[in-house]
Amino acid sequence: MKNVLFVCSQNRLRSPTAEQVFSKRRDIEVASAGTNHDADTPLTHELVTWADIIFVMEKAHRAKLQKKFKASLKKARVICLDIPDDYEFMDPVLVRVLEVNVSRYLG
Repeated sequence: MKNVLFVCSQNRLRSPTAEQVFSKRRDIEVASAGTNHDADTPLTHELVTWADIIFVMEKAHRAKLQKKFKASLKKARVICLDIPDDYEFMDPVLVRVLEVNVSRYLG
């Protein structure tokens, strides 16, 4: 079973949508977090260490992740989905974009 972490800025729209969409799968464990200090669920060393795959929504999230959590990133593969902050929570277009982009990596 792989541990998959979805990361955006505030953990309010994109990454919680991804967590909800992929939580139905039985072959992975999912969580989500935000890079900002005031995120609903802030990114922690524990979450980064837990993850086998980390999907970030933007290149800026990858940069923050690598800068702040470099020591914890020993095993996780980090993948940037290039999904801009243009969607509401569970927006059907966002759900479809996530399904298409993430499925390339998770099958």
